[in-house]
Amino acid sequence: MWISIVLAGSGLAHAQQAFDLEGRPASPLAQDSRKVVVLVFLRRDCPVSGRYAPLIQQISKRYAREAKFFLVYPDKNDSAQDIRRSVEEYGYHLPVLRDPEHALVKLSRVQITPEVAVFDRDRHLVYDGRIDDWYIDLGRARPAPTTHELDDAIRAALAGQSLAHTEVRGVGCYISDLE
Repeated sequence: MWISIVLAGSGLAHAQQAFDLEGRPASPLAQDSRKVVVLVFLRRDCPVSGRYAPLIQQISKRYAREAKFFLVYPDKNDSAQDIRRSVEEYGYHLPVLRDPEHALVKLSRVQITPEVAVFDRDRHLVYDGRIDDWYIDLGRARPAPTTHELDDAIRAALAGQSLAHTEVRGVGCYISDLE
């Protein structure tokens, strides 16, 4: 099942706008690229978000040729300087966006950090939700994940295939707490 969100000619390019850390408008889905787009939603104050940094970096490196990753920070109270410090602390080398008005949150239908949204080459949302099932509950993790939803979603988007589950909620910090 594909979740149909089409950007071309629909006026959604403006609706899904966020900002880079210099304060310039940034539209990650409007970029002219044939790559899959992965938006990774994080909160600086969410311990679960921080625990996923090594895995996010590993997956982004694995798919660097076929997918474009963006870190998205939805907390309007986070300054660019605060975000830069956090990104540096976790060793990220990915483009970073601020989404203070939750334009990308709404478009991606994410609810929790960390969660991801995967868009295929035609900019259809193919998956939104958790990265994997590592966390059972807040503060309670498995020794290792048994499912790998982000990896599965990227592979499906690259192959033009649909997923059995296009949305699987994660465990972490609610984005709605920021509103």
